[in-house]
Amino acid sequence: MYNFKLMMMKKTIKATLLIALMAGTLNCKNEMKEVPTVTPEEMATASKVMNDWFQQEWEVELALSPMLQTYLGDKTDYGKWDDLSKEAEEAALARTNGRLAYLKDSVNPNALDEPTKLSYQLALQQQEDEISDYQYRLYNYPINQMFGTHSEVPSFLINMHQVTDKSDAEAYVSRLNGVDKLFEQAIEGLKEREAAGIMPPKFVFPRALESCRNILKGVPFENTSEYSTLLEDFQNKLTNIDLNEEDRKSLLAAAKKALLNSVQPAYEKLIAFLEDQGTRATSDHGAWKFPNGGDYYNNALARTTTTDMTADAIHELGLSEVERIHAEMTAIKNKVGYEGSLQDFFKFMKDDEQFYYPDTKEGREEYMKTATMLIDTMKSRLDELFLRKPKADMIVKAVEPFREKSAGKAFYQAPAIDGSRPGTYYANMYDIKAMPKYQMEALAYHEGIPGHHMERAMSQELEDIPMFRKIGGYTAYVEGWGLYTEFIPKEMGLYSDPYSDFGRLAMELWRACRLVVDTGIHAKKWTREEGIKYYTDNTPNAKSDAIKMVERHIVMPSQATAYKVGMNKILELRETAKTELGEKFDIREFHDVVLKNGAVPLNFLERMVNDYIARTLNDKGEILDQ
Repeated sequence: MYNFKLMMMKKTIKATLLIALMAGTLNCKNEMKEVPTVTPEEMATASKVMNDWFQQEWEVELALSPMLQTYLGDKTDYGKWDDLSKEAEEAALARTNGRLAYLKDSVNPNALDEPTKLSYQLALQQQEDEISDYQYRLYNYPINQMFGTHSEVPSFLINMHQVTDKSDAEAYVSRLNGVDKLFEQAIEGLKEREAAGIMPPKFVFPRALESCRNILKGVPFENTSEYSTLLEDFQNKLTNIDLNEEDRKSLLAAAKKALLNSVQPAYEKLIAFLEDQGTRATSDHGAWKFPNGGDYYNNALARTTTTDMTADAIHELGLSEVERIHAEMTAIKNKVGYEGSLQDFFKFMKDDEQFYYPDTKEGREEYMKTATMLIDTMKSRLDELFLRKPKADMIVKAVEPFREKSAGKAFYQAPAIDGSRPGTYYANMYDIKAMPKYQMEALAYHEGIPGHHMERAMSQELEDIPMFRKIGGYTAYVEGWGLYTEFIPKEMGLYSDPYSDFGRLAMELWRACRLVVDTGIHAKKWTREEGIKYYTDNTPNAKSDAIKMVERHIVMPSQATAYKVGMNKILELRETAKTELGEKFDIREFHDVVLKNGAVPLNFLERMVNDYIARTLNDKGEILDQ
């Protein structure tokens, strides 16, 4: 899954990053208009004006988000947090209304060059959708078992807030001092949601409370020999910069004071609120329980998939894909000579020790070593698939202990756009039985190379397009590409071990089941237990995987439907191109068409591929830029 931590900043905790031109889970519905005759000079001028406006509005939003600044390597407001208040959300809506008026009333899209016209259409639709979606701004769980303000604070400070000099360390302390206010805003948001009938189900509360309490363990919160997570991080960062001893002691004392006077009371207030709210929570799990929950969920599906597929259609697609993949798995079962049913084979794959590393420190280290080797091998073969490659490097890293229990099994964090931080494939070593050897290849390809790193890093490195397109994303495109790239290595002769190929299918099967269970929970009133049972009955994954996945469905309605919908569209477009072009088809050119404009809705991607086919058939030179 792409950069789960970043996704919570961009998507689920929408108030955390109110970037009106950045977030992108929408379905562009505007049709391209025929371009009237304009001179090249007029088009260049109009396009420059448009792109200057995009940059201007991007800078407005960037100035309002210290957290996004940090993510991009900008230290302008390095000691601050974003504004999570209702007033900030209302101000963001006013800015969006103003931008939409400008785009509709002051811009002639027919005078723009093709790349700028694409940016215009994406921005126009985004403003329209953000205004339309404002009615659903409370339809999320800003504090949940997977992510939220409570876990974002330590994760952000540890992974994003770099300390290279004394001023950076002072900014770290400043952020610690700002946690109390940040949490007060978060709690107000939770109260507003509860008043509107939006509250997490019961199972969320003990998980979120445990995460909160973990932050308050160790020095200076407890009289113990162990440092707390944040103090340990801060001290480690101090040791890596040039400081005299007096400054070091002063900064460490300031951090301890901030932890006691701001961080501790912030978490204690949140803990008290969650303990109280948890007594009122129910065991209803689906979005159907919300006011106008059906309309909300249908809207969420449209934004996530960038299609007009209904919940029923997505559910049926999932069922048919599960049946197809089961048949392919049965063929592998027979190939390796296993006698018994497919469900028996699933149990064998779940239980047999040969498929797992030892549940020890050494076993976990061996997993990470092998994962890194897989990435390095794929790096050496990228020229077979791509005409261009990202400049940013990528590393493999274990999920940090403080969040490994609640985090997903694997995710990707994009590199800093300024090159100061590489892309990172995170593997979760908490439950080694949830990380079987036979899934290692597909997982590394999806989260790393040629998956999210190729797509995300290359998108950030694109030239001559607005920042909101470099940073933004459409879930069906981003995750569809990730799942598609699990399949590509098979065509390259990888997955030579039939068990690894089974693992690839198991990963695809998992995404097919997501279509069934997400729609089951949110549209068909399935319970949490029914969702878990569907996964355990139909996949070889550990039950812990099933529990985490179902609980993810519950707190992120629609998100998990993007993977298979996106993958299927990319494969469909590739097959169309192969059929139409025959010997002229080049997989590298096809991938270039898919990647060279950054993330786009699936209907835009289809138009780009059709243009590529037409240009190639007509032998008119380079593929048309969109």
